[in-house]
Amino acid sequence: MGVLYAVRDKPVSGGCYNAVMPTPTPITRRRRRRRVNVLQILVLLAVLAGILYLIPPIRERVDGRIYMWRLQVIAILRPPEKEVFVPQAALTPASTPVVTLPPTAVPSATPTTIPTTAEQNATVEPTGSPTPAPTAIPRAVTLKGVRYMDQHGVRNYCAPSTLGMALSYYGWKGSRTDIGKVVKPYDDDYNVMPYELADYTVEKANLNAVTRIGGTLEQLKTLVAGGFPVILETGVYEIDLSNELSWMGHYVLVTGYDDANSEFILQDAYNGPDHRMKYKKLESEWRAFNFLYLIVYSPDKEKQLMTLMGPAWDETTANRAAYDRANLEISQMTDMDQYFAWFNRGTAMVKLQDYAGAAQAYDQAFALYQTLPEKTRPFRMVWYQTGPYQAYYYSGRYQDLVNLADFTLGLARHPGLEESNYWRAKGYAAIGQRDKAITDLRLTLQIHPNFEPSLLELQSLGAN
Repeated sequence: MGVLYAVRDKPVSGGCYNAVMPTPTPITRRRRRRRVNVLQILVLLAVLAGILYLIPPIRERVDGRIYMWRLQVIAILRPPEKEVFVPQAALTPASTPVVTLPPTAVPSATPTTIPTTAEQNATVEPTGSPTPAPTAIPRAVTLKGVRYMDQHGVRNYCAPSTLGMALSYYGWKGSRTDIGKVVKPYDDDYNVMPYELADYTVEKANLNAVTRIGGTLEQLKTLVAGGFPVILETGVYEIDLSNELSWMGHYVLVTGYDDANSEFILQDAYNGPDHRMKYKKLESEWRAFNFLYLIVYSPDKEKQLMTLMGPAWDETTANRAAYDRANLEISQMTDMDQYFAWFNRGTAMVKLQDYAGAAQAYDQAFALYQTLPEKTRPFRMVWYQTGPYQAYYYSGRYQDLVNLADFTLGLARHPGLEESNYWRAKGYAAIGQRDKAITDLRLTLQIHPNFEPSLLELQSLGAN
């Protein structure tokens, strides 16, 4: 059919020679227009994406997806389960427990400087004379009146959701978000401590709270039978944000039990309402946190609660019971359970203010950790429990404190553990690295504005 478009040339002067450029044809003009249209479409799409990103639900999903991709890449390049912490101090052979506290004596060592209330992660408890708890309880109990709250759609929200459920039992009308804004103002805060939940209960919900370690299944059933839902901190294996099955801390609310089936009834922000779990499984998961339990209650119920708790109402008695149980489990258990028992021994000794003995117990726990199968290692342990930091600090092992915080924050790979930064700052200050201490403390205030321990420490360093 012949040539559709002819090419016409004309001379163009350029430099020291004459070049010839082709005159644009309809085909080249159409290609240019096509490129311009594609560029315009891309710009419009980018603007539209920016506008959509400003919508909170969409922004949360996009940020969450990017965050997950980042964690998945990091987990592949540097698996956290492979890394271990090795204390610098000499270890005592793990075959024989180091008994610093005699079976019936008071703590054998008292620190030169007593920790503040904030450092001990404790709240002031009501005082009174407990009476023995009743022994006869029903074979099955189910408490009603809890408003279920899940943790889905927001990162690390099991603590606000679980506390919200416990508060709702007493008529509290708030939401999980109301709690989250206070106890985890930084979205990526990896952990909410039990004392933070207790503080919120007292300061924001006008209710009371009591926290203890060393709980037992029978104590738990007695409290529920007496009409008190109980918050537990447990260790579970779940798919994490890096798409790996790994160990992590998790709060649940116990609202019932059934002896016929040996099951507790849990309000579980992750697994759903009225979630049932066998007694032995719950006890196993509870062990990771030294059988810690938190009870929310109204002031008019205090005498009733004292009666139900019996000797455990006295915190020192409860701590001592936890210490004795840990010693027993060290001698009876192996592998992961023995690791938790050594850790629990250290935690109980910290609360009893035997810091040198606690440091030795944690040394044993960290040594045993290295022998556990990599895929099962609870590498987030010190994300949730600050006992080792306190033990090393108050026994003068400042470099071990700094090294442990480095290890813990290295596994986190993201700001979100203000407690670890705070204790590393304490270690830095103790070894004369004031500037590093101040940097850590200021970071904690970015994560958790008005974090009281950091404000006090900055004041002591003259860096308000």
